[in-house]
Amino acid sequence: MSLDSATGQLSLRPALDAPELLAEPVRVALTALAPEHAARCVVAEIDPALADTAALCEHYQMPLDACANCVVVTGKRAGAQRWAGCVVLATTRADVNGVVRRWLDVRKASFAAQDDAVARTLMEYGGITPPGLPAGWPVLLDPAVATAEQVVVGSGLRRSKLLLPGAVLAALPGAEVIEGLGLPA
Repeated sequence: MSLDSATGQLSLRPALDAPELLAEPVRVALTALAPEHAARCVVAEIDPALADTAALCEHYQMPLDACANCVVVTGKRAGAQRWAGCVVLATTRADVNGVVRRWLDVRKASFAAQDDAVARTLMEYGGITPPGLPAGWPVLLDPAVATAEQVVVGSGLRRSKLLLPGAVLAALPGAEVIEGLGLPA
């Protein structure tokens, strides 16, 4: 997918040149990237009312498969809470009760409550993104995300989106590519 088809009508700027469009943990994570990765991350300001993927794609004329969603999943094992960020293309859904549950080694995995996800990530709901997830959390990536030439993800804020190569996501600390993570929606 070309950069133009992935971005639709988004107006892009280098992400590190627009720190006001990034949640603080996202800005810190992008700053910590290798320079060749950081240089490939761009950000676009959007209408926060359009942060949800379907509305974003329709308004900014982007294909749904140009976007990836990051969901926070949690489960308990022996009384210890386990967390992960799961990233799949917007055309799929994360296999929480199969692949993610087994990967976390928990009896039952579920989407984190909105308040918990926001409090733990320090990001806005609808903008939670892999760069900047808490240290020690695994970032589970579907292979289609990891190999994407460009993918639109959250910026930690509802009022902007990041566009970056899947390879940058795969290079994040704790990132692991998991076969079968994304199921057809």
